[in-house]
Amino acid sequence: MSFADTSNLESQPTTWRCNDDPQYADDPEFQTFTNELSDKLFSLTSNISRLSNQIALLGSRRETERVRERVQTLLNETGDGFKDIGDGLRKVNAWHDLGPSQKYTQGKLSQEFRASLTEFQTLQRQALEKQRASATAAKAALDQDGGEDATTDQGQRVQQELLQQQEPRLANQDEVDFQESLIVEREGEIRNIEQSVGELNELFRDVAHMVHEQGTNLDVISENVTQTRDDTRNADSQLKTASRHQKSARGKACCLLLILVVVLVIIVLAVVLG
Repeated sequence: MSFADTSNLESQPTTWRCNDDPQYADDPEFQTFTNELSDKLFSLTSNISRLSNQIALLGSRRETERVRERVQTLLNETGDGFKDIGDGLRKVNAWHDLGPSQKYTQGKLSQEFRASLTEFQTLQRQALEKQRASATAAKAALDQDGGEDATTDQGQRVQQELLQQQEPRLANQDEVDFQESLIVEREGEIRNIEQSVGELNELFRDVAHMVHEQGTNLDVISENVTQTRDDTRNADSQLKTASRHQKSARGKACCLLLILVVVLVIIVLAVVLG
Protein backbone atom coordinates (compact mmCIF):
# COMPACT_ATOMS: atom_id res chain seq x y z
CA MET A 1 0.00 0.00 0.00
CA SER A 2 1.43 3.37 -1.01
CA PHE A 3 1.55 6.50 1.09
CA ALA A 4 -1.20 7.98 -1.05
CA ASP A 5 -3.40 5.04 -0.18
CA THR A 6 -2.86 5.48 3.53
CA SER A 7 -3.59 9.19 3.22
CA ASN A 8 -6.78 8.42 1.36
CA LEU A 9 -7.80 5.99 4.08
CA GLU A 10 -7.15 8.53 6.83
CA SER A 11 -9.18 11.17 4.97
CA GLN A 12 -12.16 8.89 4.39
CA PRO A 13 -15.21 9.55 6.59
CA THR A 14 -15.42 6.97 9.35
CA THR A 15 -19.13 6.30 8.88
CA TRP A 16 -20.47 2.82 8.23
CA ARG A 17 -23.78 1.02 7.97
CA CYS A 18 -24.18 -2.19 9.91
CA ASN A 19 -26.96 -4.45 8.55
CA ASP A 20 -30.35 -2.80 9.25
CA ASP A 21 -29.12 -0.69 12.17
CA PRO A 22 -29.14 3.11 11.97
CA GLN A 23 -26.09 4.85 10.63
CA TYR A 24 -23.09 4.09 12.86
CA ALA A 25 -20.34 6.65 13.47
CA ASP A 26 -16.92 6.07 15.04
CA ASP A 27 -16.73 6.27 18.82
CA PRO A 28 -15.84 9.89 19.72
CA GLU A 29 -14.20 8.67 22.92
CA PHE A 30 -11.84 6.45 20.92
CA GLN A 31 -10.96 9.33 18.60
CA THR A 32 -10.27 11.70 21.51
CA PHE A 33 -8.22 9.13 23.41
CA THR A 34 -6.03 8.18 20.43
CA ASN A 35 -5.49 11.85 19.58
CA GLU A 36 -4.25 12.47 23.12
CA LEU A 37 -1.86 9.51 22.87
CA SER A 38 -0.59 10.80 19.54
CA ASP A 39 0.07 14.25 21.03
CA LYS A 40 1.95 12.72 23.97
CA LEU A 41 4.03 10.62 21.62
CA PHE A 42 4.90 13.70 19.59
CA SER A 43 6.10 15.49 22.73
CA LEU A 44 8.33 12.50 23.54
CA THR A 45 10.02 12.80 20.16
CA SER A 46 11.05 16.32 21.18
CA ASN A 47 12.52 14.93 24.42
CA ILE A 48 14.40 12.29 22.45
CA SER A 49 15.96 14.96 20.23
CA ARG A 50 17.14 17.00 23.26
CA LEU A 51 18.37 13.85 24.99
CA SER A 52 20.44 12.89 21.95
CA ASN A 53 22.16 16.28 22.01
CA GLN A 54 22.94 16.04 25.74
CA ILE A 55 24.27 12.46 25.55
CA ALA A 56 26.64 13.56 22.79
CA LEU A 57 28.31 15.85 25.37
CA LEU A 58 29.03 13.02 27.81
CA GLY A 59 32.66 12.00 27.76
CA SER A 60 33.70 15.22 25.99
CA ARG A 61 35.30 18.40 27.28
CA ARG A 62 31.88 20.00 27.44
CA GLU A 63 30.59 17.46 29.97
CA THR A 64 29.56 19.10 33.22
CA GLU A 65 27.53 18.19 36.26
CA ARG A 66 24.64 20.17 34.76
CA VAL A 67 24.81 18.11 31.56
CA ARG A 68 24.66 14.87 33.55
CA GLU A 69 21.68 16.19 35.49
CA ARG A 70 19.83 17.08 32.27
CA VAL A 71 20.57 13.65 30.81
CA GLN A 72 19.23 11.91 33.92
CA THR A 73 16.14 14.14 34.04
CA LEU A 74 15.33 13.57 30.36
CA LEU A 75 15.85 9.83 30.73
CA ASN A 76 13.46 9.67 33.67
CA GLU A 77 10.79 11.92 32.15
CA THR A 78 10.88 10.22 28.75
CA GLY A 79 10.89 6.73 30.26
CA ASP A 80 7.85 7.58 32.41
CA GLY A 81 6.16 9.05 29.35
CA PHE A 82 6.64 5.85 27.36
CA LYS A 83 5.23 3.80 30.24
CA ASP A 84 2.17 6.06 30.37
CA ILE A 85 1.57 5.80 26.61
CA GLY A 86 2.17 2.05 26.80
CA ASP A 87 -0.68 1.73 29.29
CA GLY A 88 -2.85 3.78 26.93
CA LEU A 89 -1.96 1.52 24.00
CA ARG A 90 -3.02 -1.53 25.98
CA LYS A 91 -6.39 0.15 26.51
CA VAL A 92 -6.63 0.96 22.79
CA ASN A 93 -5.70 -2.59 21.88
CA ALA A 94 -8.49 -3.92 24.13
CA TRP A 95 -11.11 -1.54 22.65
CA HIS A 96 -14.17 -3.41 21.34
CA ASP A 97 -16.27 -2.98 18.19
CA LEU A 98 -13.68 -1.11 16.12
CA GLY A 99 -14.36 -0.16 12.54
CA PRO A 100 -11.77 -0.46 9.74
CA SER A 101 -10.62 3.14 10.13
CA GLN A 102 -10.28 2.73 13.90
CA LYS A 103 -8.29 -0.48 13.47
CA TYR A 104 -5.97 1.34 11.12
CA THR A 105 -5.50 4.13 13.69
CA GLN A 106 -4.84 1.50 16.34
CA GLY A 107 -2.14 -0.21 14.30
CA LYS A 108 -0.55 3.04 13.09
CA LEU A 109 -0.26 4.36 16.64
CA SER A 110 1.35 1.12 17.84
CA GLN A 111 3.90 1.18 15.03
CA GLU A 112 4.84 4.82 15.68
CA PHE A 113 5.18 4.09 19.39
CA ARG A 114 7.39 1.10 18.70
CA ALA A 115 9.68 3.14 16.41
CA SER A 116 10.05 5.97 18.96
CA LEU A 117 10.64 3.52 21.80
CA THR A 118 13.37 1.77 19.79
CA GLU A 119 15.12 5.12 19.27
CA PHE A 120 14.87 5.95 22.97
CA GLN A 121 16.24 2.55 24.00
CA THR A 122 19.27 3.15 21.78
CA LEU A 123 19.91 6.44 23.58
CA GLN A 124 19.48 4.70 26.93
CA ARG A 125 22.19 2.21 26.06
CA GLN A 126 24.50 5.00 24.88
CA ALA A 127 24.00 6.91 28.13
CA LEU A 128 24.55 3.75 30.15
CA GLU A 129 27.79 2.93 28.34
CA LYS A 130 29.14 6.46 28.79
CA GLN A 131 28.16 6.57 32.46
CA ARG A 132 29.90 3.27 33.10
CA ALA A 133 33.02 4.42 31.26
CA SER A 134 33.03 7.68 33.23
CA ALA A 135 32.64 5.87 36.57
CA THR A 136 35.40 3.40 35.70
CA ALA A 137 37.76 6.22 34.69
CA ALA A 138 36.98 8.13 37.90
CA LYS A 139 37.75 5.06 40.02
CA ALA A 140 41.02 4.48 38.18
CA ALA A 141 42.04 8.11 38.62
CA LEU A 142 41.16 8.00 42.32
CA ASP A 143 43.21 4.85 42.88
CA GLN A 144 46.17 6.35 41.03
CA ASP A 145 46.00 9.58 43.03
CA GLY A 146 45.88 7.55 46.25
CA GLY A 147 49.07 5.71 45.34
CA GLU A 148 50.88 8.90 44.41
CA ASP A 149 49.79 10.58 47.66
CA ALA A 150 51.13 7.66 49.70
CA THR A 151 54.56 7.90 48.00
CA THR A 152 54.70 11.67 48.43
CA ASP A 153 53.75 11.46 52.10
CA GLN A 154 56.52 8.92 52.74
CA GLY A 155 59.17 11.30 51.34
CA GLN A 156 57.72 14.24 53.17
CA ARG A 157 57.95 12.45 56.49
CA VAL A 158 61.71 12.42 56.04
CA GLN A 159 62.08 16.03 54.87
CA GLN A 160 59.25 17.97 56.53
CA GLU A 161 57.77 18.30 59.92
CA LEU A 162 54.53 16.60 60.96
CA LEU A 163 52.57 19.87 61.03
CA GLN A 164 53.49 20.72 57.44
CA GLN A 165 52.35 17.28 56.28
CA GLN A 166 48.87 17.42 57.84
CA GLU A 167 47.42 20.35 55.89
CA PRO A 168 47.98 18.98 52.34
CA ARG A 169 46.94 15.56 53.53
CA LEU A 170 43.63 16.93 54.81
CA ALA A 171 43.10 18.78 51.52
CA ASN A 172 43.84 15.61 49.54
CA GLN A 173 41.43 13.62 51.72
CA ASP A 174 38.65 16.14 51.07
CA GLU A 175 39.20 15.76 47.33
CA VAL A 176 39.16 11.98 47.66
CA ASP A 177 35.91 12.07 49.62
CA PHE A 178 34.38 14.37 47.03
CA GLN A 179 35.41 12.11 44.14
CA GLU A 180 34.10 9.06 45.96
CA SER A 181 30.74 10.76 46.49
CA LEU A 182 30.60 11.51 42.74
CA ILE A 183 31.36 7.90 41.94
CA VAL A 184 28.61 6.71 44.28
CA GLU A 185 26.19 9.17 42.66
CA ARG A 186 27.08 7.96 39.17
CA GLU A 187 26.68 4.35 40.22
CA GLY A 188 23.20 5.23 41.49
CA GLU A 189 22.38 6.86 38.13
CA ILE A 190 23.66 3.74 36.36
CA ARG A 191 21.37 1.52 38.44
CA ASN A 192 18.40 3.77 37.64
CA ILE A 193 19.11 3.58 33.92
CA GLU A 194 19.53 -0.20 34.08
CA GLN A 195 16.20 -0.54 35.88
CA SER A 196 14.47 1.68 33.31
CA VAL A 197 16.02 -0.31 30.46
CA GLY A 198 14.63 -3.52 31.91
CA GLU A 199 11.13 -2.07 32.35
CA LEU A 200 11.04 -0.64 28.84
CA ASN A 201 12.28 -3.92 27.38
CA GLU A 202 9.17 -5.59 28.78
CA LEU A 203 7.03 -2.77 27.34
CA PHE A 204 8.73 -3.16 23.96
CA ARG A 205 7.92 -6.87 23.89
CA ASP A 206 4.27 -6.12 24.69
CA VAL A 207 4.04 -3.52 21.91
CA ALA A 208 5.81 -5.83 19.45
CA HIS A 209 3.17 -8.45 20.23
CA MET A 210 0.41 -5.88 19.63
CA VAL A 211 1.91 -4.89 16.28
CA HIS A 212 2.18 -8.55 15.26
CA GLU A 213 -1.48 -9.17 16.12
CA GLN A 214 -2.60 -6.07 14.27
CA GLY A 215 -0.50 -6.86 11.20
CA THR A 216 -3.17 -9.08 9.67
CA ASN A 217 -5.86 -6.46 10.16
CA LEU A 218 -3.69 -3.78 8.57
CA ASP A 219 -2.99 -6.06 5.60
CA VAL A 220 -6.72 -6.63 5.13
CA ILE A 221 -7.38 -2.89 5.33
CA SER A 222 -4.58 -2.27 2.85
CA GLU A 223 -6.08 -4.77 0.42
CA ASN A 224 -9.52 -3.21 0.83
CA VAL A 225 -8.16 0.28 0.16
CA THR A 226 -6.35 -0.94 -2.96
CA GLN A 227 -9.43 -2.83 -4.17
CA THR A 228 -11.65 0.17 -3.54
CA ARG A 229 -9.25 2.40 -5.46
CA ASP A 230 -9.21 -0.01 -8.43
CA ASP A 231 -13.00 -0.36 -8.39
CA THR A 232 -13.39 3.42 -8.32
CA ARG A 233 -11.07 3.81 -11.29
CA ASN A 234 -12.94 1.14 -13.24
CA ALA A 235 -16.29 2.74 -12.42
CA ASP A 236 -14.99 6.13 -13.53
CA SER A 237 -13.75 4.65 -16.80
CA GLN A 238 -17.09 2.94 -17.43
CA LEU A 239 -18.98 6.16 -16.68
CA LYS A 240 -16.84 8.07 -19.16
CA THR A 241 -17.44 5.37 -21.80
CA ALA A 242 -21.20 5.42 -21.16
CA SER A 243 -21.17 9.21 -21.39
CA ARG A 244 -19.46 9.06 -24.79
CA HIS A 245 -21.96 6.48 -26.02
CA GLN A 246 -24.84 8.59 -24.75
CA LYS A 247 -23.54 11.68 -26.56
CA SER A 248 -23.09 9.66 -29.74
CA ALA A 249 -26.61 8.29 -29.45
CA ARG A 250 -28.03 11.78 -28.97
CA GLY A 251 -26.16 12.97 -32.05
CA LYS A 252 -27.56 10.15 -34.16
CA ALA A 253 -31.06 10.78 -32.85
CA CYS A 254 -30.79 14.45 -33.78
CA CYS A 255 -29.67 13.54 -37.31
CA LEU A 256 -32.56 11.11 -37.76
CA LEU A 257 -35.02 13.68 -36.44
CA LEU A 258 -33.67 16.29 -38.85
CA ILE A 259 -33.99 13.91 -41.78
CA LEU A 260 -37.53 13.02 -40.72
CA VAL A 261 -38.46 16.72 -40.52
CA VAL A 262 -37.04 17.36 -44.01
CA VAL A 263 -38.97 14.39 -45.43
CA LEU A 264 -42.18 15.57 -43.79
CA VAL A 265 -41.69 19.10 -45.15
CA ILE A 266 -41.18 17.72 -48.66
CA ILE A 267 -44.30 15.58 -48.40
CA VAL A 268 -46.36 18.50 -47.11
CA LEU A 269 -45.13 20.78 -49.91
CA ALA A 270 -45.89 18.11 -52.49
CA VAL A 271 -49.43 17.70 -51.20
CA VAL A 272 -50.05 21.43 -51.08
CA LEU A 273 -48.61 22.14 -54.50
CA GLY A 274 -50.35 19.15 -56.07
